Amino acid sequence: MALYPNRFQKMCASNTRATYALEEGNTVRVTNQCRTAEGKEVQAIGQARIGKEAAITQGQLSPPKLQVRFAPAWLSWLPMVWGNYWVIQLGADYRYAVVSEPEREFLWVLARDTQLSAGDWSAIEARLREQGYDPARLVREKH
Repeated sequence: MALYPNRFQKMCASNTRATYALEEGNTVRVTNQCRTAEGKEVQAIGQARIGKEAAITQGQLSPPKLQVRFAPAWLSWLPMVWGNYWVIQLGADYRYAVVSEPEREFLWVLARDTQLSAGDWSAIEARLREQGYDPARLVREKH
């Protein structure tokens, strides 16, 4: 739905989406896709794992902190290929999630639908301000 602009998504012009699939060993397959200005579909496939401070308790990840990598699997032993992927907001009935990392350099607003209500956007932006983020940096994506 929206993001802080970043170097690895600069080619994306529209239809950005992320798909997650639970795999064995408590890992998640992450598939990010988008359409370029020329209409080409591009895709990046990665893996997410439970973050260092997190654990699954009663079927829930707590705190909601993952690490994700898009580097090849054979490099997964290198700590620098894993990036923090923390759920910092979660909408009622999981309509949306806001994901960032400790340095607040990256931020994404993800949603199950291609539209969020004005009320959802207001709630997201208000909570971002409370958490020390700048909602004015968000760029909304075309769908």
